[in-house]
Amino acid sequence: MRTLPDYLRKGMKLIIVGCNPGERSARVGHYYAGRGNQFWPLLYESGVVPEMLSYNDDKRLVEFGVGLTDLVKRPTKGMEEIERQEFAEGRVLLAQKLEELKPRVVAFNGKGVYERFSGRTCKLGLQKETLYGAHVFVLPSTSGLNAGSERGVKMRYFKKLSALLKSLKG
Repeated sequence: MRTLPDYLRKGMKLIIVGCNPGERSARVGHYYAGRGNQFWPLLYESGVVPEMLSYNDDKRLVEFGVGLTDLVKRPTKGMEEIERQEFAEGRVLLAQKLEELKPRVVAFNGKGVYERFSGRTCKLGLQKETLYGAHVFVLPSTSGLNAGSERGVKMRYFKKLSALLKSLKG
C-alpha cells in the first residue's frame, strides 16, 4: 500500500505531525481521510486556517503556512501495529526535517505520537522544550479511533494552538 507525501517547505508557521497514515488515508491518497476523523473541521473552526478544507484539499494547507507529515510513513490500522524500529527511524527522519525546515511551531496530533517521538510522557498543550527553535504543541488525537477525548476537549486545544500561532505573528 502506498503512503502519503510530505507537504512541507522552509519557514512554515506550523508543521503538524501525525503518527502514520491510516489505511483509508493511504488508499485515497490524502491525510486525515478516515471516517470519523475530526481533523479538518477542528482546524477550521479553531481558526488555525481561514477556510474549511477537506482531506481532498490537504496539499492546499501549504498556502496557509501549514505543513503535514507523519512520524512513520507506513500505513496501518492502528499505532499498535508499528514496530519500535520504525519509530526509531521516524524520529531521526523527523528531526532532520525540522532542523532543515525550521517551522515556528510543531504540533503533534496525539499524545502517543509525541511520546513515541520524545521517549517520555507529556501533557496536552504547549510543551516546555523547543525542537530546533520551534515551539512544540501536543494536540489530542483527531482520529476516529480516539474516543477517549470529546470534541469539546479537542477544540479547546486546537483553539490554544490557534492563539499561539496568532501570538507569533511578526
